[in-house]
Amino acid sequence: MSKRKNPHLQREKTEMNTAELLVKCLENEGVEYVFGLPGEENLEVLEALRNSSIKFITTRHEQGAAFMADVYGRLTGKAGVCLSTLGPGATNLMTGVADANLDGAPLIAITGQVGTDRMHIESHQYLDLVAMFAPVTKWNAQIVRPSTTAEIVRKAFKVAQSEKPGAVHIDLPENIAAMASEGHPLTKDNREKTFGAYQSLNKAAVAISKAKSPLLLVGNGTIRANASEALTQFATRLNIPVANTFMGKGVIPYTHPLALWTTGLQKRDYISCAFEETDLVIAVGYDLIEYSPKKWNPEGKIPIIHIGALPAEIDSSYIPLVEVVGDISDSLNEILQRADRMEKIDPFVKQLRADIRAGYEQYAADDGFPIKPQKLIYDLRQVMGPEDILISDVGAHKMWIARHYHCDRPNTCLISNGFAAMGIAIPGAVAAKLVYPDRKVVAATGDGGFMMNCQELETALRVGTNFVTLIFNDGGYGLIEWKQQDHFGHSDFVKFGNPDFVKFAESMGLKGYRVEAATDFIPILKEALAQDVPCVIDCPVDYRENARFSQLSGDMSCNL
Repeated sequence: MSKRKNPHLQREKTEMNTAELLVKCLENEGVEYVFGLPGEENLEVLEALRNSSIKFITTRHEQGAAFMADVYGRLTGKAGVCLSTLGPGATNLMTGVADANLDGAPLIAITGQVGTDRMHIESHQYLDLVAMFAPVTKWNAQIVRPSTTAEIVRKAFKVAQSEKPGAVHIDLPENIAAMASEGHPLTKDNREKTFGAYQSLNKAAVAISKAKSPLLLVGNGTIRANASEALTQFATRLNIPVANTFMGKGVIPYTHPLALWTTGLQKRDYISCAFEETDLVIAVGYDLIEYSPKKWNPEGKIPIIHIGALPAEIDSSYIPLVEVVGDISDSLNEILQRADRMEKIDPFVKQLRADIRAGYEQYAADDGFPIKPQKLIYDLRQVMGPEDILISDVGAHKMWIARHYHCDRPNTCLISNGFAAMGIAIPGAVAAKLVYPDRKVVAATGDGGFMMNCQELETALRVGTNFVTLIFNDGGYGLIEWKQQDHFGHSDFVKFGNPDFVKFAESMGLKGYRVEAATDFIPILKEALAQDVPCVIDCPVDYRENARFSQLSGDMSCNL
């Protein structure tokens, strides 16, 4: 009796299957990397990738793969691609997918799935992934006919990369993946720019010309639109100060005399005074998810001009006088030609900026240990160049980075502030280094966030991405402790133990460093950035500054 041969090994390569067509479509979209994990239900896709120009990056967890695709998309504007198997692989992928979707980063998530012959019954590891991913994506679909593959892939990239960018999910059952498929990748369409209506441009110009103390509030949409140069020219010519959201850092050089740095701390800060003094907020590329208007316009009384690629979202605290919808650079340039503002920089703005800078500079010579977060970030800024990239994880350190790490250029400090998922920094740094191998990259993370995806440091070593991970070590979930202290005057359930991070790094073949004095940090950072392997710096941080900042923000007045 002869043994039955494996049909996959027996198949002659005289025809293309669905998985191979899928991969050809990915190549046609210019995909460089697919981040993910192998599984039984995505074997056909992996085999197709084996013979592809696309590099598959094997990660240690699906969440890490999605975060890599997320940051790749945010830095390049091209959809990052991640791959998982079905069931637990797909559920692991979801956090990074949701992060990309709310942060406006283009991403394509591809999941393996049971065969269509198993979906009508209870089946091992089967979940309805199309239903599951629907709330965290812009669009998703299952490939149930091989002939629809090219259309689904082309639509996926078009939807993911269209404003506002986000995540799209494609589900591929294993039997469909192996089926013969005819077809070819579809031609990419050229998206035409849209422009603001003349009536809206004129209304905006009149309102800006009449305003006594206008304020620009700039978000990540301005960076996505590559409108930083137009925004800087607009602010400079009209003498309008600029505040950026967490995700709008670098949209105007932080050294510019009109730059009021970052808003969004949800605490009273210097920048709060600018919102209290303004008689017109010009929101450019601003997304409500970055910083709720109820925080800076609680009574809805501040007049607003909305300038963006999309119409304004509905919010009782964000009702624009006029909406200028279209290409942001063009809108700013057209309004600039129509507006008439001869005012010099407001003395109030000069004083406010001076106070903001003084607060920043006061920690330059601080030698306390554990190191104050303000000092740590100040020194980090001195070492990093204008094009180098900082990826911030989520935690108390994120708030300090938002307040104290300032940028000359867009996309040089990446903060997740839509979904704000812990664990993004290390996988995000892998992607950043792949995109920009010649730039210095630092992943800034708390010890809590570090332990969520530290396994991806092995991925970093394997694929040759030599970045530095800086751990703000306080032995707990510092941001939650901060909020508990503010709300209740005490904290609970936030402390934990840590491994020896230096030995941890060394056990993985990395370089590990421990900061033991404030003067240690800059020399250690410079040495770490010069290594040809990933490095980990364990730095104790003094988060007593959190309570101090809460006290100062509560006492601060705007009598400048």
